[in-house]
Amino acid sequence: MTESNGSAAAERNNEMPDWEKRFRAPRVSLPDWAEDAPDRSLFVSNATGTYELYAWDRATGVQRQVTDRPNGTTDGVLSPDGAWIWWFDDKDGDEFGVWRRQPFEGGADELAAPRLDASYPAGLALGRDGRTAVVGRSTDDEGTSIHLVRTGEEPVEIYRHRESAGVGDLSHDGSLIAIEHTEHGDAMHSALRVVRPDGRAVAELDDTRGGTEELGLEVLGFAPVEGDTRLLIGHQRRGRWEPLVWDVATGEEIDLALDLPGDVGAEWYPDGTGLLISHSFEARSELFRYDLESGKLEKVPTPPGSVSGATARPDGSVEYLWSSAAEPSAVRSTTGEVVLDPPGLRSPGSVPVEDVWVEGPGGRIHALVQRPAGTTGPLPTVFDIHGGPTWHDSDSFAAGPAAWVDHGYAVVRVNYRGSTGYGREWTDALKHRVGLIELEDIAAVREWAITSGLADPGRLILTGGSWGGYLTLLGLGTQPDAWALGIAAVPVADYVTAYHDEMEALKAMDRTLLGGTPEEVPERFEASSPLTYVDQVKAPVYISAGVNDPRCPIRQVDNYVKRLESRGAVHEVYRYDAGHGSLVVDERIKQVKLELDFAERHLG
Repeated sequence: MTESNGSAAAERNNEMPDWEKRFRAPRVSLPDWAEDAPDRSLFVSNATGTYELYAWDRATGVQRQVTDRPNGTTDGVLSPDGAWIWWFDDKDGDEFGVWRRQPFEGGADELAAPRLDASYPAGLALGRDGRTAVVGRSTDDEGTSIHLVRTGEEPVEIYRHRESAGVGDLSHDGSLIAIEHTEHGDAMHSALRVVRPDGRAVAELDDTRGGTEELGLEVLGFAPVEGDTRLLIGHQRRGRWEPLVWDVATGEEIDLALDLPGDVGAEWYPDGTGLLISHSFEARSELFRYDLESGKLEKVPTPPGSVSGATARPDGSVEYLWSSAAEPSAVRSTTGEVVLDPPGLRSPGSVPVEDVWVEGPGGRIHALVQRPAGTTGPLPTVFDIHGGPTWHDSDSFAAGPAAWVDHGYAVVRVNYRGSTGYGREWTDALKHRVGLIELEDIAAVREWAITSGLADPGRLILTGGSWGGYLTLLGLGTQPDAWALGIAAVPVADYVTAYHDEMEALKAMDRTLLGGTPEEVPERFEASSPLTYVDQVKAPVYISAGVNDPRCPIRQVDNYVKRLESRGAVHEVYRYDAGHGSLVVDERIKQVKLELDFAERHLG
């Protein structure tokens, strides 16, 4: 770059508002590294303006862009020997496609499993021999199938079931394959099966059997040691997620019973002697090392905030992706260094988050509040509702809420019933009265926001994406006097049509949440569908939707919009050529501008 070009770029950056800088500033994911070639890493970055995969040779410092597609790429896996990068190739964000692979050093892409037809992905595990893979597939017609794929050979189907399932992990020596499945019909609580490469079952673990409560299990990974049959899993036997070591050969279970109050996850240290513990509690997270022989739990120092990913390196150090609501994300190491520091524009920070606890109909509700510095209420306030629904907002950096704060709004985020991080009972409360339960919690926090003096009751915006977009439309119809404005991104708008058009894995989740199909429990789908209440909507509505979205398909959004049009309701719709959201920075900025402009025109 010449000096004049550099000066021009600096001038443009100086003129750019802070909210836009947060989206444009280069950011990176936590690097994944090859088990047998730890100097070879794979990460995601938006450095080109679109989120793509990058290879990084730590020994030489060379970084190379691996994928380059108009709508971006984020799903990639590095083979254990570091020789290959597998990446998932769909069409414009529709999530239906095939796995391709590319040499780590660069070169032409090739079909990674050429004898398998296109599908939705259902997990992937790569073998250390460089030629073996376990590939999970899901289609609307066939359900889930899992295949053993070896280079130059016909794929071997080792599992098939109508209900949703997925590849858990492949053991270090390639002799065992862990599968998560929901053959019992509850898509929220998986059971585990371990099989041989020919599909013969070796061991089963199913916590949904024999009890009055449904308890889920998840695969966290086989021990990274040759011949080791220990499998690290997550369980919910004490009402929250905790790790357990299960020897699938002997059946022995080692219950760690860690004295930590929140949800606990884990992964192996590379030598198999310890576990890297991730502890999430009340919207923050921290790390520990657990020694399997002594049972000693030792804190891994990280700053206050949220760790959204962590990995232990062969030298014993830990790399982690950290942020807080006030400070942008960074990949750090316990050695004290910043692991990946992308050049170029730096993201401005934002304001810290405040914790609020509100009594609700199902118990205490945790809400996170940000307000413009130096302001006093009542303020125009945005209720920014998270998606999932099995997800939660945390004290982590987010460019969207920060943009609202920059424009003078307070932002409230609610971890309603159905959110993770507050115990199994809180998450599992979301059944049958879907949508209505979450809105009861949002209403309780809304009442607090008004009575506390934070929020101006005449300038309340309900917004969110995905499940948050669904709750936005449902809230506008069932609580029409509560909200001055609604902004819904990629929402469920017509629940029955959405069910029939969405990908099969989400059909299974809806059957679990509502207790059946639209034909079996029509009254529940009707009660939970925004379309049912569309004629009660009073507030102006803005909707954005991806035309290739397999999760919240476009036809059901169009059905809702037609009803708004038929009654002359104030609304605007923006359709864009992508799937469930966009990986293109310019597109995301365009959407935020449209949302901010809509609010300005209708609220003043």
